[in-house]
Amino acid sequence: MLRKEASNTLRLAFPIIIGELAQMALHIIDTAMVGAISYKQLAAASLVINSLNIPFVIGIGMTISVSQMVSMAHGRRDSQLVSHYFFNGFILCTITAILISALLVSGRSVLYHLKQDPEVVELAVPFMKLMGMSIVPMLLFMTLKQFTDGLEFTKTAMVLSLCALPLNTFLNWLLIYGNWGFPRLELLGAGWATLISRTIIFIVLATVILWHPTFRRYVAVRKSQWVLRRKTIRDLLHIGIPSSLQIGMEAGAFAVSGIIIGTIGAVAQASHQIALSCASFTFMVSMGLAQAGSIRVSNAFGRGDWPKIGEIGKSTLITALIYGAICAAGFTIFRDQLPLLFNKDNNVILLASTLLLFAAVFQVSDSTQAIGAGLLRGIKDVRRPTILVAVAYWVIGLPLGYLLAFSFDLGAQGMWIGLIAGLSFASFFLITRFLKMTR
Repeated sequence: MLRKEASNTLRLAFPIIIGELAQMALHIIDTAMVGAISYKQLAAASLVINSLNIPFVIGIGMTISVSQMVSMAHGRRDSQLVSHYFFNGFILCTITAILISALLVSGRSVLYHLKQDPEVVELAVPFMKLMGMSIVPMLLFMTLKQFTDGLEFTKTAMVLSLCALPLNTFLNWLLIYGNWGFPRLELLGAGWATLISRTIIFIVLATVILWHPTFRRYVAVRKSQWVLRRKTIRDLLHIGIPSSLQIGMEAGAFAVSGIIIGTIGAVAQASHQIALSCASFTFMVSMGLAQAGSIRVSNAFGRGDWPKIGEIGKSTLITALIYGAICAAGFTIFRDQLPLLFNKDNNVILLASTLLLFAAVFQVSDSTQAIGAGLLRGIKDVRRPTILVAVAYWVIGLPLGYLLAFSFDLGAQGMWIGLIAGLSFASFFLITRFLKMTR
């Protein structure tokens, strides 16, 4: 039975995972193409990405409420309620996206006060403006994607994410390096390429939802269901705010760790970004599994089918354990080769290969904690898990990492040891809570 449930979850997760990996591949390609210019450009990209990460993933957390509520309504076979949640969720996420973008664009001068390399900051500030603007189309695309995912139509967003990969790479080639007569914008070129490609995939997905027969029943009832209601917004916020906090606190811990490591020097920051990019890439699979498991659990929760919830949850956790072990082995074996994809500086490569060993250690706990949080969201349990995540990263992970990095002179390695401790704590307690609630 568990094998069958694992197979069903993987079937739903596969397009989500491919879409997530495609988005992460865009980021890795940007990093590699910018890093080919100089490690200062790579460090500037790292600084902006780390600074953007917290507000960006908070926005993503808000979009998750759309898939959760749509999936629950879909489990009840209520297409009108599905349409209603979709409209209210889209408006809520649009407002969130605009606020986050405005905050980042207007507050980009904060980079001057983070004690980073001055040359790195000068490169980072204009890049921050473009990346902040690109958050609006990306979060709107994610909102539409969460709607289609909640209905278990996951292939459309996957195809668009894959199409964005060559588009963004081509635009990078034109604008970063100045090919075909375009200006050589270097890091700024990567920012423009990201903004353009994100806008295009949002427009295309919106067009598909509005006009494709698959979604016609949800658009057809717009006159009666596309109205804002305070209770609906409250229901969405009940899931969206804790989800945003959970994801934001995890991503925030990694982002702050990057900024702290940046005070050590540009080499340490560039090495950290390489190791983190690799770990983030593998984490996208865990996020896809977590999203698929959460959607299936939420669907069963809408029907009140607790035995099915338990079966889905346990099978997804076993899948996460196996996947985490495979990733750990891969990082260990290829730790000397992976950094070469990003930079050729010997000092950067040496430190990055060491940090990849630490990334290998937390692969299992990183995967299982994502699954645990996703499964709990599926049964609308979000408040206590948020507290557990806060303790894991901000009471244990970051303080311990800072202590080891500076008081014990372990540098970037010390910060990664702290992150390992925080992830392990989160994994253990989130899984324990889900198993207890389903039991």
